[in-house]
Amino acid sequence: MEEENRKVKIEVKDLTLIFGKNKDQALEMLNKGYSKTEIFEKTKCTIGVNKANFEVYEGEIFVVMGLSGSGKSTLIRCLNRLHKPTAGNVFVNGHDITKENNKELLETRRTEMSMVFQNFGLLPHRTIIENAAFGLEIRGEAKEKRLEKAFEALETVGLKGYEYQYPSELSGGMQQRVGLARALANNPEVLLMDEAFSALDPLIKSDMQDELLMIQEKVKKTIVFITHDLDEAIKLGDRIVIMKDGIIEQIGNAEEIMTNPASEYVEAFVEKVDRKTIITAGSLMFTKSTVVQYGKDGPEIVLRKMRSASVDVLPVVNDYKKFLGFVWLNDVIELAKNQTHKLDEIIKTEVHSVQKEYTVEEMLPLISGKKSPLAVVDQDNGKLLGIVSQTSIIIEATKYDKNEISDLQKQAKDLFKWKK
Repeated sequence: MEEENRKVKIEVKDLTLIFGKNKDQALEMLNKGYSKTEIFEKTKCTIGVNKANFEVYEGEIFVVMGLSGSGKSTLIRCLNRLHKPTAGNVFVNGHDITKENNKELLETRRTEMSMVFQNFGLLPHRTIIENAAFGLEIRGEAKEKRLEKAFEALETVGLKGYEYQYPSELSGGMQQRVGLARALANNPEVLLMDEAFSALDPLIKSDMQDELLMIQEKVKKTIVFITHDLDEAIKLGDRIVIMKDGIIEQIGNAEEIMTNPASEYVEAFVEKVDRKTIITAGSLMFTKSTVVQYGKDGPEIVLRKMRSASVDVLPVVNDYKKFLGFVWLNDVIELAKNQTHKLDEIIKTEVHSVQKEYTVEEMLPLISGKKSPLAVVDQDNGKLLGIVSQTSIIIEATKYDKNEISDLQKQAKDLFKWKK
């Protein structure tokens, strides 16, 4: 769905948080353009968040990431006012929580937002079902009703059958699932997750990421997820925010950030990422490629088009722009020699086509041992959207692995010279 048609769940405007006694002076200096270091030297105040602006859409996983001290955890605590912002606004469902009194804020936390912390926060003397129902108990719901909701939440996170065990009897990953179930039992519209998986072992962490994605398919919550792990951000995030020193450096999906980093910091941040798992056909395709019109273009016209475009292969489409296959230069020349005008006998129809969402990793097997480019087509109607060349795929696949000369590189050696 296009962003302009999506409902905004959270809107943040010029959000600023300053730690220290001389906040007014520090804020005035910040507004005048002084740096974080200059402000600290003058006022002994620390800028936690510096004029953050963004929107979170309903039903998306919005990941905020950065290194230690970047302001990411401080930012998420402003979203439910565990930290009261020094300046700026946070709108949740259109109402400004920075203006709410304590009673209104409590109601917002109870009904609209839940938070999952890094350290699980479970009560050791209570059973798993009692832990999952704890938020509902605080809300004042009747025991029978809250236990019913807690049972459902535990089943959602894969803990059915563990209801009457205690936290100490569960693994770290299972304990974090209890924390997630407790948040889900409240049926919040927004789920805030602060480094929720960072304390887990790598394998358990990966399993929990998969679990969260599966749960999200069912519940479609709006999730703000904090992490310092770029791989985790890429795996989970519909969109990603990269922060540094309290400032938002860039917002975008993984592919946008990888292909068009907004600053040297972001570029350095993402340079070690395996691009072939992220870059898609949609970003590599040529959208204005020359095409052959089936039923209209004869071999002389096709040769003219190939000469003009400096290519030896072209896609063929019908009147409705549906992709039919490819034709090659040598075949067209033979057809012209024989003075045959119909292209039917030379159109190669047994070729691969992909959708815009296909990654380089998914496209690589499709070009192995082949000579043709890949057609990018609309999944619903088969219309040709663009063409991805083999060269583009191979370059992206080997961009950060130039020392390994693969079979695919050897196939492409006549197209370009690889640098060692």
